[in-house]
Amino acid sequence: MGNQNDEYDKLIQLTLSGRKEAYGELYEKTIRDVYKSVHFLIEKKTDVDDVVQDIYIQAYQSLSRFDRSKSFRPWLMGIVVRQIRNYRRKTWTYLRILKKAEGHKQVIEFDFSNDVVDKLSNHELISLIDSLPYKLKQVVILRYLNEHSQEEVASILDIPVGTVKSRINAALKKLRQKGQDNNIFLRKVENIQ
Repeated sequence: MGNQNDEYDKLIQLTLSGRKEAYGELYEKTIRDVYKSVHFLIEKKTDVDDVVQDIYIQAYQSLSRFDRSKSFRPWLMGIVVRQIRNYRRKTWTYLRILKKAEGHKQVIEFDFSNDVVDKLSNHELISLIDSLPYKLKQVVILRYLNEHSQEEVASILDIPVGTVKSRINAALKKLRQKGQDNNIFLRKVENIQ
């Protein structure tokens, strides 16, 4: 992991010195995790690309303030979480206005990338995870899909590690209750802990 941080540090330094192709390389090294997270945490899949674009614009604008003594990936995931939170807030406000004006009803479309399906390897589980409350779904995605440590998840979400642990436990408990026949996956998840 230290080698990867050195690689990120070099690309950050080159980007800050004006080498835009270095930011392109940084993008290529991180887009997969960023895209998976956004894709899984945003309900309206047509907005995923816009949110990802906003994340990389924000990351570029904030790069000079990045503390290079810390790990880059959790810092970037913090931006991901904040941009998704902003998106959800804007969407919620917009939907409230629409509902008041038109009585509009939101249609939720679920479309998961093959990457996510391959990683989780269970369609029923995907719908179980998607049915979790957002705060629980968030920690499950960061911990198990993106394989961040509990400490990194705490840093990304700016919450105590104890809160991360309790949310993970609550999420696993809800998954167990909702999906008794998904014991194979749950054993895999419990082995990761």
